[in-house]
Amino acid sequence: MRILYLDCGMGAAGDMLMSALLELVPDKDKFVEKINNIGISNVKVKLESSVKCGIKGNHVRVLINDEEELSEDVQNSNELHHHNHTHHHAHYHATIDFIEHTIQNLAVSDKVKNDVISIYKLIAQAESKAHGVDVSEIHFHEVGMMDAIADVTCCVMLMEEINPDKVVVSPINTGFGKVKCAHGILPVPAPATANLLEGMVCYSGNIEGELCTPTGAAILKYYVNEFGNMPAMIMEKQGYGMGNKDFPVANCIRAILGEKTENNSITESNNDTNQNNRTIENSDTIQDTIVELRCNIDDMTAEELSFAVEQIWQDDVLDVYTTPISMKKGRQGTLLNVMCKESAKEDVAVTIFKHTSTIGIREYKCSRMILNRKIEKVSTQYGDIDVKKTYGYGVEKSKLEFEDLKKIAIENNISIREVKENI
Repeated sequence: MRILYLDCGMGAAGDMLMSALLELVPDKDKFVEKINNIGISNVKVKLESSVKCGIKGNHVRVLINDEEELSEDVQNSNELHHHNHTHHHAHYHATIDFIEHTIQNLAVSDKVKNDVISIYKLIAQAESKAHGVDVSEIHFHEVGMMDAIADVTCCVMLMEEINPDKVVVSPINTGFGKVKCAHGILPVPAPATANLLEGMVCYSGNIEGELCTPTGAAILKYYVNEFGNMPAMIMEKQGYGMGNKDFPVANCIRAILGEKTENNSITESNNDTNQNNRTIENSDTIQDTIVELRCNIDDMTAEELSFAVEQIWQDDVLDVYTTPISMKKGRQGTLLNVMCKESAKEDVAVTIFKHTSTIGIREYKCSRMILNRKIEKVSTQYGDIDVKKTYGYGVEKSKLEFEDLKKIAIENNISIREVKENI
């Protein structure tokens, strides 16, 4: 499996993503030449070397009529920000239909056109929600529009060239503070960016300034399969896409391309201990994001709460459990926790409100790490029994399936302990 890992510890902008991905293609100069000949009017992409905190990488400048548009953070408006904004100057504005027409006339494949349009529609929908107007009424100013079209189209072309089977993205640093745009001074992340980041793993960090743009967020949203740390894989290539601005931390996105096969094994050597080298088979692990719903209850009987939990289990949930807690006025209460996928949270919330007395539910997005698992059958004197095997993170575990043990115990009129001892 071919995996692309994107480290977004300093946010995400279209030009930074493009710069990082360019490092992964065989001939980046030839690819830039190809980009400059697809027919984006008055736009030229220029590739430059850049060094941030001693790390060398690429910086791509998107020039419109030989000028680069720049945006400003409120706290440091005299410096160059690390990306471009869609709204900045008072120029001609274009609708999403005009943008779609522009993209359809580019000299790229139909797949690239469709992907670019899909990403731009994500941006338009986010802007629509932020401004409270229909998508058809959203207007993009001419300079920022061509800049973003270049960023998105180039990233899509690069993704087509790299062709990963899976895209894993680190939690995205949004930055914090305020940013200037055509509508005035906005909080970071800007409203449209925040809309795009819904359902994605992100954090504000300790860097003041806008680190994640609508264009960067939309590109990641379109391609990401999973959020988390870099999975176990054989690294083939890596690239650094640099921003304009300087921070105490290297202002870049790192793209890493690697290969993972079903039979990957990693040999770990530790020279500081007496342990021998060890090989961890199937060291790949699973990381994803889930939703945890919580509510405090102090006015339901044990029977009523038990019934509510049974009903919640009927939904598409991962886990349901209760914890005794002390509430106001010293009353004994119960904390109800339900874990589920993002896609199931609305249905689960309906069930909680219907079958419990709560009038409010708290929602938390959680990253989780999971061991891989598989079921194998083993032959015993009682017949075949399922064994659940879990592995990853350098460990392996196995456990006899309890339902099989229970069935054998009942059929043979013995205890489960005796079944285990006999097996």
